[in-house]
Amino acid sequence: MQTIDMDKDFKPLTDEQYRTYYFPGGNTVTITEPQKLNVSKSGGHRVLDNEGKSHYIPACWYHLEWKVKDGQPPFLF
Repeated sequence: MQTIDMDKDFKPLTDEQYRTYYFPGGNTVTITEPQKLNVSKSGGHRVLDNEGKSHYIPACWYHLEWKVKDGQPPFLF
């Protein structure tokens, strides 16, 4: 079984309060207190939240919104 280096392959998102992905047809997915992000070659997002839940967001979203915690810059990477 392959192991994933969560520090090398994932970027930190601990500065964000939440992130919301918008999909065609009006569907949304909101992840509260995201912790880490990996973007796949296909453009999909793998996000780990503060409860240890893993989320996969396919690349078909058309808009991404997030809010950072107080005192954090709006863009880190």
